[in-house]
Amino acid sequence: MSFRTQPLPPARLNRCQLFGPGSRPALFEKMAKSAADVINLDLEDSVAPDDKAQARTNIIAAINDVDWGAKTLSVRINGLDTPFWYRDVVDLLEQVGDRLDQIMIPKAGCAADIYAVDALVTAIERAKGRTRPIAFEVIIESAAGICHVEEIAGASPRLQAISLGAADFAASMGMATTGIGGTQENYYMIREGQKYWPDPWHWAQTAIVAACRTHGLLPVDGPFGDFSDPEGFRAQAMRSATLGMVGKWAIHPSQIALANEVFSPNEAAVTEAREILAAMEQAKRDGAGATVYKGRLVDIASIKQAEVTLRQFELIGA
Repeated sequence: MSFRTQPLPPARLNRCQLFGPGSRPALFEKMAKSAADVINLDLEDSVAPDDKAQARTNIIAAINDVDWGAKTLSVRINGLDTPFWYRDVVDLLEQVGDRLDQIMIPKAGCAADIYAVDALVTAIERAKGRTRPIAFEVIIESAAGICHVEEIAGASPRLQAISLGAADFAASMGMATTGIGGTQENYYMIREGQKYWPDPWHWAQTAIVAACRTHGLLPVDGPFGDFSDPEGFRAQAMRSATLGMVGKWAIHPSQIALANEVFSPNEAAVTEAREILAAMEQAKRDGAGATVYKGRLVDIASIKQAEVTLRQFELIGA
């Protein structure tokens, strides 16, 4: 065990990140009233090139005028390989107040990408006298991004979360699929004549979770493209939660409740966490480092797991 303590991630709810294109301002009020924890107003892939400038204007007006409540409010800027991103950053930070919480940086390929945005943001904040620093979330959606995910995770103190962008990631990797997340029809194994479908996103999700946990960030699963398949969404969300991810994107309002359900500890999990902590307190008083709870061994590692569950429960209650 390293003597460096693993840092805790930001204390914010991130069960569901709801996306909406900046070119459709009629959606903004509905998004603000939704049950999503994070709102991502999009300037990137969901906005056509000819609509970028108007979408930016729409988003600036909405940040200033719409009541977003206690939600984390984020804007996904355009990629650093486009001529749009710098104007996204400049106009946003020069024309909105402290209500904007976060900038989402797409297609991050290396730590230098984050540094470039950080330098521009820092200069504008100093010039404008902004009192609350803008946070960052980055999306891993390329071969370079997953290769450099650990250095990306440590690239800036602004960074709070990392998401997996399955569609562009698949394209960058040359994966033979057009699906966005979920089971892929041709990715299967055969045992005793039966087909079994493993998870093609598992390894990338695990790499993101490990990098995030090392640097105290929130690991987030990205989109599930087939919003007519709630059980498919639920299955992927449950796999992601089991791996250590804290939430998932919603590209349709019907996915919000599913994400909130999966990434919220249920009553049984909260009760068990409290009972484990109580059992370990008793073991400590008895001079033991471990004990038995419901027929299974629990120890100091069990305390940490239980504390994660209770921390999430308390955030939801707050």
